Amino acid sequence: MTKDQKIAHVQELAEKFKSFPHFYIADTGGLTVAQVNSLRAKCFEANIEMRVVKNTLIRKALEQTGEDYSGLYSALKQTSAVFFIKENPNKPAKLIKEYRTAGKTEKPVLKGAFVESSVFLGDASLEQLIALKSKEELIGDIIGLLQSPAKNVISGLKSGGGKLAGILKTLSEKQQ
Repeated sequence: MTKDQKIAHVQELAEKFKSFPHFYIADTGGLTVAQVNSLRAKCFEANIEMRVVKNTLIRKALEQTGEDYSGLYSALKQTSAVFFIKENPNKPAKLIKEYRTAGKTEKPVLKGAFVESSVFLGDASLEQLIALKSKEELIGDIIGLLQSPAKNVISGLKSGGGKLAGILKTLSEKQQ
């Protein structure tokens, strides 16, 4: 790769980092070509963009974005594949776990992730990333929590209204 090609590649990669709010960096070293192709196919199906990139180019691209990604620099060792996703930040974590389980392999190993301005380092944070909820799931949970007290009040009024009507009917019958 010539110097001009590297510069163009770094600029393109920097634009990717700017346009995708979530990305994962995983170690895919040791996987066969067939395994990498299988992983790429699964990423494509899940609407995740996967790229195998040199660590130095990743670092230069991250530095060009103007954001502070310094927490991820320690993860830039060995072979690196970057997984880009726009929505549902836990999707790559689930895909990595499913791929390891289905393929009975230890790779890919999560080296780091940047999700909603938070840095996650190491494969130990994979379960934590899987447990993250998407924006839509969080909004649904909040709406459910907001509706719950209103539903309780309405059901209380309905049942109380029936009791009140019963008491009034009893009182009117007693007066007659």
